[in-house]
Amino acid sequence: MQIPIYTVDAFTNRAFSGNPAAVCLLENDLDEDLHQKIATEMNLSETAFIRKLNPEDDFTRSSRFGLRWFTPANEVPLCGHATLASAAVLFHVQKNTNSILTFVTLSGELKARQAEDHIVLDLPCYLTYPQALQEVQELIKTAVGDLIVQDLRYSPDTKKLLVRLSDTYERSVLEELQVRAQHFLSAEKMGKVKGLILTLKANSSGKYKGHDFYTRYFAPWYGVLEDPVCGSAHAVLSTYWSEHLGKKELLAYQCSRRGGELKISLRNDGRVDIAGQTAIVLKGNLIF
Repeated sequence: MQIPIYTVDAFTNRAFSGNPAAVCLLENDLDEDLHQKIATEMNLSETAFIRKLNPEDDFTRSSRFGLRWFTPANEVPLCGHATLASAAVLFHVQKNTNSILTFVTLSGELKARQAEDHIVLDLPCYLTYPQALQEVQELIKTAVGDLIVQDLRYSPDTKKLLVRLSDTYERSVLEELQVRAQHFLSAEKMGKVKGLILTLKANSSGKYKGHDFYTRYFAPWYGVLEDPVCGSAHAVLSTYWSEHLGKKELLAYQCSRRGGELKISLRNDGRVDIAGQTAIVLKGNLIF
């Protein structure tokens, strides 16, 4: 069997930055266990599988496809950067002729459209609620040590914990923080957290200008110690920072080692548009 496969760096316009995702185009149904085996083989934070919904569908002309995402450890219900990567393969490699693509996923229907040099994803928004420190104190200590935490929120829909560091810190504090995410699994004993977001309000002056907030994201529960740029985390962050900054148009930067930028637009229908650029860095075939 041969399956076309691509590696796409998402939320960047430069190769070897942003967040890499593998994208597989499935002409036919794939044995269920092979999805996970391929994702484990690729060993990227996500491997996406685009499948035809009907036998007569075509990757160039059809506008609706099935889409699933797998980490090296398991399937996940939502992945923004691998959705961006999947849309890039269809738009830029397959030369899909539709203005809007719809993906049928575990998180409902997600749409992608081209807007100049960006691809815009239509994603669900997730609310966060105040989180009691005592329930996650050991996890917080493991993540940030003695740094001051300004706010603590929890997203029950995504099981993500949002940790906002003090506004007194500069971006460099977040970038240089040595996070031992492999220790999160033993530090979080309640089983309620499946992703940890560290975030910081951007300083309007100084070296870095233009961004509204910064982020790093960790998901060892899914076999991903640090995710370079995470779209689904920003589906949580978008509502939080929109409320706290009083604006619906936001520019975010995830300051992992690879780094990546996300343009965020809160919509009035309870969803969020997250836009990013892509760089396709590998084209090939899986053979087995």
